[in-house]
Amino acid sequence: MNRERRKTENQMRNGARGQWTNKTEYILVVAGNVVGLGNVWRFPYLCYKNGGGAFLVPYGLLAVVCGIPLFLLETSSGQYTQEGFITCWRKLCPLAQGIGYGHLVRTFYDFSYIIIQVWALFYLVFSFTSQLPWANCDNTWNTVNCIGLQILDSPSPNMTTNQTMLTNTTSAATEFWERRVLAMSGGLEELGSVRWELALCLLACWVVCYFSIWKGVKSTGKVAYFTATFPYVMLLILLIRGLTLPGAWEGIYFYLYPDMTRLANLEVWIEAGSQICFSYSVAIGTLNVLGSYNQHNNNCYKDCFWICLLNSGTSFVAGFVVFSVLGFMAQKQGVTVDNVAESGPGLVFVVYPQATAMMPFPQFWSVCFFLMLFFLSVDPHFVTVECFITSISDLFPKLLRAAGRSEIFVLFICLLFFFIHLTLVTEGGIYIFQLIDYYGCTRACHYCMALSECLAIAWIFGADRVIKNIEDMTGQRPSVFFKLCWKYIIPLLSLISFILYLVGYTHLKINSWYIYPDWAYTLGWTMTLSSVLMMPLWAAGQMCLTPGTFRQRLYVLCRPAEDPAWKRREMEEERTTVELRTSAVTA
Repeated sequence: MNRERRKTENQMRNGARGQWTNKTEYILVVAGNVVGLGNVWRFPYLCYKNGGGAFLVPYGLLAVVCGIPLFLLETSSGQYTQEGFITCWRKLCPLAQGIGYGHLVRTFYDFSYIIIQVWALFYLVFSFTSQLPWANCDNTWNTVNCIGLQILDSPSPNMTTNQTMLTNTTSAATEFWERRVLAMSGGLEELGSVRWELALCLLACWVVCYFSIWKGVKSTGKVAYFTATFPYVMLLILLIRGLTLPGAWEGIYFYLYPDMTRLANLEVWIEAGSQICFSYSVAIGTLNVLGSYNQHNNNCYKDCFWICLLNSGTSFVAGFVVFSVLGFMAQKQGVTVDNVAESGPGLVFVVYPQATAMMPFPQFWSVCFFLMLFFLSVDPHFVTVECFITSISDLFPKLLRAAGRSEIFVLFICLLFFFIHLTLVTEGGIYIFQLIDYYGCTRACHYCMALSECLAIAWIFGADRVIKNIEDMTGQRPSVFFKLCWKYIIPLLSLISFILYLVGYTHLKINSWYIYPDWAYTLGWTMTLSSVLMMPLWAAGQMCLTPGTFRQRLYVLCRPAEDPAWKRREMEEERTTVELRTSAVTA
């Protein structure tokens, strides 16, 4: 009793980080984080665009040699150190702590994806109207070029005529998206006013985020029971409905028809690698933080395989949901599937709403889809915010983990970014979001972080030590294959991909007609470099500030500065036990 009481008192006094209540909460939170919008609007389109079923070859291969090894490396590092993505490097390789600060900067840009929740919530509200506003042209925001659902739903037998008609007009769904939801201005230079309806949705989304994380992992784990499972219910409903639509199998044919000649195209392999990084949430720091809340003997080795399998399986199934509906739309409009297939916001906020409006009981299917979309974006967002707050709190534990201060700090962060993100709900907000998405969260950041992590952990800390730590924690020794991936395959592929990204770089454009001003491209590259350069700048700074010769400084900075938290706890418990026994003998 005395031992447990003293342990509890020490945790309260030191501001303990807390841990997952049970294994289920951890699995749900991680699954909710990695299974997101990339599974719905990115993977199906990439699969169709890059050879259909043939795309599964590079995707599966890169998942094995890059995705799963990186997933295991990050979760095991977090579990071993019991620290956030900044302070964990003190226990792995202090010289590489700049990687953590790079993750911190990158997280600022990731916060902007809350705008997708805002749009989904906005559409969800309009889904309860008696007539869906994106189905007709009788609204104040429509133009003379608008074409309503009635015309689209009654195609001409001549496919060429239909395609010409669609080229020369604008669908009601597109005008609702561009003129009613976004109210797009002429460019980034014309931000315009704040859209109060979107601002209210933004406020609601940040309120949801706050109450999901305000108690740390205690509240995050409980919320995930609903937010991580509900999208699967909606996905199953939409899958059943999609497969029963006329024309569905034509869409699925386009989705999976294998074109093996595409495998000779290097761009297909680059797209597959990018999708692995994007959907597995590797090289952004969140897996490290989520793993740090595990018990030190949790079997992260087995978890890694199951969660990665769940993620890839969800992506594959989502393709059936999306392309069965696209096949239905193509048949209704009398065009080919490739004329309605899109990626990104165009798919979920133009094409799919238009498809739901063509179905019987359109309001029901629209509500199902946007509820799924909302909750798919909720989990990754509040997990990102939680990881950001955890990493900052680990830097200042006594200041930010004291009783009552944690909730205030979370409230401060949510309010601060609510006001910052008001710029995203202006009339020029879409231009800001696209700029952040293209430069702040670019593939180059993924490649550099993956390369830096592997060099720091596998080469400096030591791949053999990583394997031994995993064996000590889980009782299972990872295959030597993982060592090869960490030391050679992932660094090599990351470096090649980064070089190819720079060689193939093109300026960002919107709708192929809007070109950003020169200062915007400069700002964009500043965002990219602000996270990419953190690692070398931190390393150079520490080498300059650490006393001693060059070799001595390098030796000090490449050695772990502290023991992992769980080892320190065990040592404290052993000391406490010895003290209690000594006291008992003395008494």
